[in-house]
Amino acid sequence: MDAHTIAGVLGAADPNAVALVAASGAWTYAELDAHADRAAGALWALGVRPGDRVAACLPNDLDIVAAFHGAQRIGAVWAGIGEALTAAEQRDLHDLCDPAVVLAGPRCLLDTPTRIDPDHWTALLTRAERPPAVDQDPDAPAGIAFTSGTSGRPKAVVHSQRNLLLPGAVLVATRGWGPDLRKGDSFPLTILNLMVLSTLLTAQAGGRAVIMDRRDADGVADWIGEHRVTVWNGAPAQLYDLARRPNADLRSLHEVWSGGGDTPDPVRRAFATAHGLVPRVTYGLTEAPTVVSIDPVNGDWRSGTSGRVLPQYDVAAYDDDGNRLPPGELGELRLAASTTGPWAGRWRPLLGYREPDGIRPPEPGPLATGDIGTVDAEGWLSVLDRKKMVIIRGGANVYPLEVERVIATHPDVTKVAVCAVPDERLGQRVAAVIETDSPTVDLASLTALCRRELAGYKVPEIWSRVDALPVNAMGKIERTRLADLATGPGARALTED
Repeated sequence: MDAHTIAGVLGAADPNAVALVAASGAWTYAELDAHADRAAGALWALGVRPGDRVAACLPNDLDIVAAFHGAQRIGAVWAGIGEALTAAEQRDLHDLCDPAVVLAGPRCLLDTPTRIDPDHWTALLTRAERPPAVDQDPDAPAGIAFTSGTSGRPKAVVHSQRNLLLPGAVLVATRGWGPDLRKGDSFPLTILNLMVLSTLLTAQAGGRAVIMDRRDADGVADWIGEHRVTVWNGAPAQLYDLARRPNADLRSLHEVWSGGGDTPDPVRRAFATAHGLVPRVTYGLTEAPTVVSIDPVNGDWRSGTSGRVLPQYDVAAYDDDGNRLPPGELGELRLAASTTGPWAGRWRPLLGYREPDGIRPPEPGPLATGDIGTVDAEGWLSVLDRKKMVIIRGGANVYPLEVERVIATHPDVTKVAVCAVPDERLGQRVAAVIETDSPTVDLASLTALCRRELAGYKVPEIWSRVDALPVNAMGKIERTRLADLATGPGARALTED
C-alpha cells in the first residue's frame, strides 16, 4: 500500500480492527473501506471528478468520515463548512471553494443547487456503484482548510494528501502509538485539521478514532469513560471545566492535549490535581497543517511554552527584514522543513491559497506564521503575541475586524474597536469599545445585529463606550490600549436600560 495516499494508509490497517466509533455506531476498517467506496461511487454519480471540490456541512458522525475518504478516492478536493456559522459565513466559505457538491446536514443554511440533503445522500449511497479507478497523486490538491489573517476574511489553504498524512505519521512514530490508540476528538470534523488528527492519524497507528458529538464537559467525560479513550484533544475551556469535575471517569487517558489557544499554567496544574495527568500543550497552524509543537510524551513541560517543535519542522524567529534570529530571541515565527534527522526534507509547504483564478502558491522561503514568539536551542516554542490580532475564545478564533465591520453598520456607532480581555476559563473573551455621538446606545440592538451576522462565539460579551478611541499619528487605533479601555476603571459599560 502507498503510505503517501489516504486510501493506501486506510488499506494497510487490520481490516477486522475497529476503525471508528461515533454517535451512530462503530465501523471496522473493512466496513469503513466499504462505506468510503460507496461514498466515492455516490459522488461520482453526482458528476464529481478529480479536482472538483466537495463541501460538507455535517455533524460529527460516521457519514462525514466516509464522505471524506470517498472524496479522496476519486481525486476530489475536500472542504468543510462549519455548522455553527451563520448563513452569511457559510456562504463566504462556499463561495471561496466553489464546490460541485455540498453535503448538507441539519444545520446547513446554504441554499444552492449543488446542495445534497441527507435523504438524497442516503438514497445515492444505497444504489452507488464502485467508481472507475482514479490514479492517486499524493501531491495533487486534496483538501481545503479555511483560515484568516488580519483582514478577518477567510483564506482557503490547499493541501495535498501527502501534507495531510505527514502529521499523523510523525506523531504516531514519536509518541509510540500503535493499535491500542483510542483517540477522542470533540472539535468539529468540518475543520480539516481535525480530520487529519482523527481518522488519518489513527489509521496510521492501526488504532481507533472516537468521534464525539458533544463538547460540554459532562458529555466529553461520558465519551472518554464509555469508550476508554487513551488520547483526548480539547480546548483550554474544556480542561478548565473538567478540572472542576474530579469524579469524572478519565482513568483510561494516557495523554490530554490542549490546543486552540493559550493554556494557563493554573489550568494545567488544576487538571493534573484532579485527574493525575498534566495536559500536553500544543501550537498548531492551519498552513502546516495541524500540530507544529507539543509537550514531550514523557511528561516534561515548561511554563509559558507550547511544547517542543516536531522533528519534520525547522521553526525559528525572524526579524522584520526576514533575517533568522538566534535561538531564544523574539521575532515572527517562521516554518521550514527540517534538514537533519530521520524526518529531514519530508515536510512540504501548503500548495497555496485557492482564489477565483486558481491556486496562488505561498511566498518562497520559510512560511510566516503571523505569530510573535521564540524558539530556544532545545526547540521549546513560546508564543508571545498574535501578530494577526486573532482572539481565541475557548479554542475558537475570532477576528476583530470581522466583528468590527458588523458593529460599524449600526446607525449609533461612530467608530468601534474589538479586542480580547483575559478570562480564566475561556482564555479570552470578546470585548467591543464603541465611540458614538449618540447620548444613548441600544445594547440590545447591537447584540441582536451581531447575532444575526456572526456565530455566537464571535458576539462581544463586554461592551464599553468611550468619548474617543485612541489613535496614533497616522490615525490608526492604538490596539494595545483597548483592553484597559474595555475593562479599566475609566470604562463606561453599555447597558440595556
